[in-house]
Amino acid sequence: MQETTQPRQGSWWALSPLGVFLCLYLVTSLLMNDFYKMPITVAFLFSSCYAVAITRSLKLEERIYQFSLGASNKNILMMIWIFVLAGAFAQSAKQMGAIDATVNLTLHILPDNLLLAGIFLAACFISLSIGTSVGTIVALTPVAVGLAEKTGVDLAYMTAIVVGGSFFGDNLSFISDTTIASTRTQDCVMTDKFRVNCLIVVPAALIVLGVYIFQGLNVSAPPQTESIQWLKVLPYLVVLGTAVAGVNVMLVLMLGIVSTGFIGFLTGMSFFDWFGAMGSGITGMGELIIITLLAGGMLELIRYNGGIDFIISRLTRHVKGKRGAELSIAALVSIANLCTANNTIAIITTGPIARDIALRFHLDRRKTASILDTFSCLTQGLIPYGAQMLIAAGLASISPLSIIGNLYYPFCMGLFALLSILLRYPKKYS
Repeated sequence: MQETTQPRQGSWWALSPLGVFLCLYLVTSLLMNDFYKMPITVAFLFSSCYAVAITRSLKLEERIYQFSLGASNKNILMMIWIFVLAGAFAQSAKQMGAIDATVNLTLHILPDNLLLAGIFLAACFISLSIGTSVGTIVALTPVAVGLAEKTGVDLAYMTAIVVGGSFFGDNLSFISDTTIASTRTQDCVMTDKFRVNCLIVVPAALIVLGVYIFQGLNVSAPPQTESIQWLKVLPYLVVLGTAVAGVNVMLVLMLGIVSTGFIGFLTGMSFFDWFGAMGSGITGMGELIIITLLAGGMLELIRYNGGIDFIISRLTRHVKGKRGAELSIAALVSIANLCTANNTIAIITTGPIARDIALRFHLDRRKTASILDTFSCLTQGLIPYGAQMLIAAGLASISPLSIIGNLYYPFCMGLFALLSILLRYPKKYS
């Protein structure tokens, strides 16, 4: 069959599948005050069928083919492989006792009142070192879940600390895809963009850290009488060490899986227990994989029907002045991220338009690169169908919306980024 990937002239109607999804899932959950009343898979199924139905000028078979092109996109498939490996690692690490051992070690090292702040700092440091929020979430979420169980801290709240901190490095790291994409599209040097970004987001991170220190004053854990099992901690040290060293996240997870098996054998776990744990971990990611495929297909139909191009043309039509130009760039990348569920793709999609706007209104390209990166990370942290939210929710076995409701850093980061536009800060780059 001939590929039909050319997008058409769009309208608001092209974006309506996204509205159907948000109404079915987000609005229903809020009205019912229960994030589990409407399964996210069902919401995506209905919105995906709706997206297929409103796609005109194609036969039904061709519409389904176009949907399948989005579901089989290389970025979607890469997410799925990460989900599979993350599930296998998390469950095998739990089976051989790595998670419990790592939790006990953390409780020995950190005072109770610094646990929340410590987890946030760890997420910030790891994400800054490895340049990926997904890798950080995979590494730290199981530990955060174990800490929540031991300390009585709300599970969604503890998971949100990891997710929030992971976006700190995703936004700032020199090896982050979003940093590379934003600086390349704006033709500026990474170190310059880093300086601008730091002036905007570091104050936000410090405020959030202060909040976690204050809220952690009431956290208490039971006295730790168990000895630290260093051998069982090793799989997490392998994962964190290779991640910080810049190893590909899939290879990191493979090394983690192998290390859980090897150390598990040394500590009494049988070969078939290891295989069984990996199998249950992989099947436990089934819902995330279905969601990812449905979201990829639906968003591809939105793109094909011209939804993204329509938004870009509408937002850039009436731009006046530097402040309005920067706000339009922020809105462009945010909406593109909403429609693609991938902050790097959103930056690549809107980057050339942002550069044209910057040239037209004499904006500092270092700041436009920062705006692109920061607002894409903000949006990525607030959508329940983004890779970060899905994998964190899957590892913690909770609803993505319950995590979003407990996020501090992405909201604070977005507020400071918005103020930097409205108040023309930092002045040297405005």
